[in-house]
Amino acid sequence: MKPLHIMDTTLRDAHQSLWATRMETGDMLPILSKIDQVGYWSLEMWGGATFDTCLRFLDENPWDRLRVIKQHCPHTPLQMLTRGQNLIGYHHYSKEIVNRFIKASARNGIDVFRVFDALNDIRNVLDTAEALNECGAHFEGAISYTMSPVHTLDSYVEYAQQLKEIGAKSICIKDMAGMLTPYRTERLVNALNQEVGLPVHVHCHYVGGMAPANYIKAAEAGACIVDTASAPLAFGNSQPAVEMIVAALKESEYDTGLDLDLLFEISDYWEEVRMKRSYKRGISTLSHMRVYSHQVPGGMMSNLVSQLEIQKATDRMGEVLEEIPRVRAEVGYPPLVTPMSQIVGTQSVFNVLTGKRWSVISKEMKDYIGGYYGKAPGKIDPEVQKIVLGGEQPLPDDVAPGSLVTTTYDEVAEEIGDLAKSEEDVLMYALFPNEARQFLEKQRKIEKTNFLMNNAVSITKEEDYVDIAQIRDLVKLVEESGVGEITVEEAGAKVTIRTPNMAAAPVAYAAAPAQATAPVQQQAPAAEQPAKTRPASWKPVEAPMVGTFYAAPSPDADPFVKEGDKVGAGDTLCIVEAMKLMNEIAAEEMCVVREVCVENAAPVEFGTVMFYVEPVSE
Repeated sequence: MKPLHIMDTTLRDAHQSLWATRMETGDMLPILSKIDQVGYWSLEMWGGATFDTCLRFLDENPWDRLRVIKQHCPHTPLQMLTRGQNLIGYHHYSKEIVNRFIKASARNGIDVFRVFDALNDIRNVLDTAEALNECGAHFEGAISYTMSPVHTLDSYVEYAQQLKEIGAKSICIKDMAGMLTPYRTERLVNALNQEVGLPVHVHCHYVGGMAPANYIKAAEAGACIVDTASAPLAFGNSQPAVEMIVAALKESEYDTGLDLDLLFEISDYWEEVRMKRSYKRGISTLSHMRVYSHQVPGGMMSNLVSQLEIQKATDRMGEVLEEIPRVRAEVGYPPLVTPMSQIVGTQSVFNVLTGKRWSVISKEMKDYIGGYYGKAPGKIDPEVQKIVLGGEQPLPDDVAPGSLVTTTYDEVAEEIGDLAKSEEDVLMYALFPNEARQFLEKQRKIEKTNFLMNNAVSITKEEDYVDIAQIRDLVKLVEESGVGEITVEEAGAKVTIRTPNMAAAPVAYAAAPAQATAPVQQQAPAAEQPAKTRPASWKPVEAPMVGTFYAAPSPDADPFVKEGDKVGAGDTLCIVEAMKLMNEIAAEEMCVVREVCVENAAPVEFGTVMFYVEPVSE
């Protein structure tokens, strides 16, 4: 018997691929004990985009999620996905930060680390491998699989051998775009078994529908583990359904031995969650079937849909899917996996939405073209390189990009200060500074509010009932809205939350039953201000996308671009953060900044005027 082992992706990759990583920890808790009984080889439940979205969208502490799942799944190894030197972020981190993060993740409950580099550049995996070897966790080296003129069977075997030499205990074929076919799978698994000799783990997204056949061929060729998801979170951009694979292998020498009745009991739960949250099922559409052309991974596809919805441009998806392979070829055929999927995908969106190819370029794309993400698999188009880099030279091949990042843990800890209460808090800030700071500030305010609620709230009559949870919500509202006072009257009790001054913490108190009060006098509406007139020579610079405006460094001595600054053609006017990338908005010609119309860190819509500039001659 050669039973095939199963890794479950429901708690990470499946909802990242189908639900834009919006599953909350509260949705996971009720079913964890059942999942722990299945007998999975591991549960992938962390890494990828989960850390980011916990902070950015769910208001959750990702470290708490890890610890809670570990507590409820004591019998099943937990697994995470890391992006080599990028960890779970979108750029390289220093060796010290990598080392501390890997060891903190292991300490908090991760048993298996799947480590990949988007470019299959072994230099970007070395620091992670060293940390894993030191802490004794299972290091699974992953090959980012794709198809291009420069990706061959020999190149994949060579990279797997490099992973083995730095301590990998298993090799994963990471087919993030669903590009594998059954016979390619068979050839690759056979080659890895014969020439590398480590256990082979196959990860396929369903996308065009090949994945189940790939898994059967992988098992026949000697693969040890495959990845699946519970049926309500399977198919489409996600992985094949575990129920399908378990049933397919019944009574064969590869029989998984998993209990189908238990698996369907778990599926019933996830189906309830899916319906309650109004999430769609994973399905394969005509666009999915075109994966053999556009090569868009499952997670990237769902994020593209989400991004185009934000930009109010879902009708442009067809154009974006046609642009992606064109951009990918121009930048040396990188595999479309994070962060390269975001970088190439976002550039393609810009090219389509602006109507001017390569007119808006993200900082991340510029760094990639400059060699700061690693060595491109193929040759970069010289014209594109010239547009992106201008007169700058790319990083020499003999310089490892990670070696240039020297940020220390102590520097990061000093920067975040007292907001961080643990090493995990500091690492959270090191990886996602803006999101972590906002999250930690909110947590500290809640702690302060809890203290005030427990020590400063009084009720004037014992029989008066005031919901303390409601008071806390009101305190939060006062803090975030900037109003001076809120009063709530209910069931004969009056509760007032007042902020004496904007710098002080809100104070909450309850008063006696309310008496009648005089009506509030309504102020007359302010007279409309006349539209501001500007010289005809001033030109507006509009936001090319929905995002967040950030001031750019000034060409002068002052820190940021300001009114009166002279800016050269191609110089950065500002940065608009959108689609997880920092996108530099450049001046189209030499000009003087006449008006800055948006405050730093303010949200902008498509077409928002951010500057008025006046063209000038040399």
